[in-house]
Amino acid sequence: MEKKIYTVSRLNQEVQRQLETGFGTLWLQGELSNFSRPGSGHFYFTLKDSRSQIRCAMFKGRNRYVDFNPQNGDAVLVRGKLGLYAARGDFQLIVEHMEPEGEGKLQAAFEATKRALAEKGWFDVAAKKPLPQLPQTIGIVSSPTSAALRDALQVLGRRYRQSRIVIYPTLTQGKDAAPNIVRALTRANDRSEVDVILLVRGGGSLEDLWAYNELAVATAIRDSHLPIIAGIGHEIDITISDLVSDLRAPTPSAAAELATPDTNSLQQRVRDAHANLKRNQLSRLSGLTQQLNQQITRLHLRHPERRISEQSQQVDDLERRLLRAWKNQKAHASNRLSTAQVSLNAHSPNQKITNRIIQLNAFEARILMAINRRQAEARIRFDSLTRTLHNVSPLGVLERGYAIVSINDKLVTHVGSVKSNDEINVRLANGQIRAIVKATGPAKA
Repeated sequence: MEKKIYTVSRLNQEVQRQLETGFGTLWLQGELSNFSRPGSGHFYFTLKDSRSQIRCAMFKGRNRYVDFNPQNGDAVLVRGKLGLYAARGDFQLIVEHMEPEGEGKLQAAFEATKRALAEKGWFDVAAKKPLPQLPQTIGIVSSPTSAALRDALQVLGRRYRQSRIVIYPTLTQGKDAAPNIVRALTRANDRSEVDVILLVRGGGSLEDLWAYNELAVATAIRDSHLPIIAGIGHEIDITISDLVSDLRAPTPSAAAELATPDTNSLQQRVRDAHANLKRNQLSRLSGLTQQLNQQITRLHLRHPERRISEQSQQVDDLERRLLRAWKNQKAHASNRLSTAQVSLNAHSPNQKITNRIIQLNAFEARILMAINRRQAEARIRFDSLTRTLHNVSPLGVLERGYAIVSINDKLVTHVGSVKSNDEINVRLANGQIRAIVKATGPAKA
């Protein structure tokens, strides 16, 4: 069989890729130990429990959002992705979020349920049931003494008095709230006496609203054949029930408004158009969100931030190694310097330096004399060449009494080239003469 041989670097890269893609983002709780923050600003620490531990790194770009001062011994909840520091082959968790343990447990449970139901398609727009445009009977699942019920009834009485109201009382807080809500929803579906259900409750903390994050309640909403509008808490409060319901309202009063039509026909048409647009946009947003998540996963595998983070860790390691090497080199150099100082004291170079200075001065004088001599010789030769060039140049010939004769810009070199009455141009050393030829003949001896 052919052997499949890995290099260490390739093996670490393969393991790193498997860790990052195989587990995805996960939550982890434990106790901080070996916490350090070097000059780079990153967090390096170990997260442990009673039996195991894991190394963690939280880089500066992420830890600046931590709103408390982490200390060794703190119980924390972190979110991150598994990875491998390839330079050392260390298994580690790259932390993206950190919070003190407490309410974070509920938030982590919320996120886990949200992810699981999203994967099942429970939040898809296609699974939402249409709302009746003119509901004859409206059911309300809420506490009979709550302000949320009073607000919903007030809005219904103002906007849509002709509708019949059926109240299904239930607990909305505490450990028995979830089973009560499920029974109320089941009773409304069994009776089938209403056209739409309002699931409303006032605002509160995450713990106060936790019944609406229970899987049993989400399942009852999902299984309901009647459309459900959720108006739970304030606008910033989002529960699993809000996401599973056919429509989420920011408040109980808004849920009552969304369940009822306005008497003005123009507003009715605008609301219908808005509902269609919202459904289309939510459908598109769902698809784009899925594409975005896929692109984010692909981007994370190739994102320069991951390489920068690893290189930043390497820089921290190299910085520590450089510091140790510098200290060792400094000690070695100090020993060599002491040895050299002893040898230098035994063989003082002062006399050698003096002799070298004298030789240098002599060399300098000889160089200056040679330069001056070469310059004088070059100057004499230049003057001689200048005189020779002047003697053989046309201008030099003209200065000796000669002239250049031309006719129609052509040189006259033979007496036969001109005839009587021709206009000629005579060039002299200091000017030119234009003349008329009177006669021609042979040169006189």
